[in-house]
Amino acid sequence: MTREQRADARRNRERLLEVAAEAFSAHGVDASLEDIARKAGVGVGTLYRHFPNRDALIEAVFRRNVDQLVVTAEDLLANKPPVEALDEFLSQFVSYVATKKGLATHLKSVLSADSEIFTYSHQQMTTSITSLVQAAIADGSIRPDVEPMDVLRGISGVCLMADAADPAWQDQARRIASLIMDGLRYGATPAGA
Repeated sequence: MTREQRADARRNRERLLEVAAEAFSAHGVDASLEDIARKAGVGVGTLYRHFPNRDALIEAVFRRNVDQLVVTAEDLLANKPPVEALDEFLSQFVSYVATKKGLATHLKSVLSADSEIFTYSHQQMTTSITSLVQAAIADGSIRPDVEPMDVLRGISGVCLMADAADPAWQDQARRIASLIMDGLRYGATPAGA
């Protein structure tokens, strides 16, 4: 039987994940764990109580990033017209890839491609993009023959082919996402038209 974490332990864990996500994004997966603990306002022992090794911390940050993107998709769909939600999601996806690119590469070097974290990530992204695309199809703002996974693979491919050393890659990826959206709108028949 697992005991629920105390509130302060949950806060420490969340703060560690937040700081680690920033550190990994800025400095790569080899960022100093001691610096992460210090910036999170905890001792390194607290970091290791939550995450027994670097790989465990990287996996937790990766999962947190996926979960945040899923929440973003849900919020966008709840608060914007479907086509605007999809457009904004594609832009947010570019930012997501920018923060996780090194994480995924590292995890793939220590975990199998069919590990739970990659299965989980794929399922979450599939669910999010499917909801967004289906809503935009239903209101007629994008063409009816769009396959959600084609959209996800398209934007993923753009991001994965980008040169991370080029600081302008995210801007270029967002411009390409805009072109993808133009293609999705082509031939759409708005509901009630």
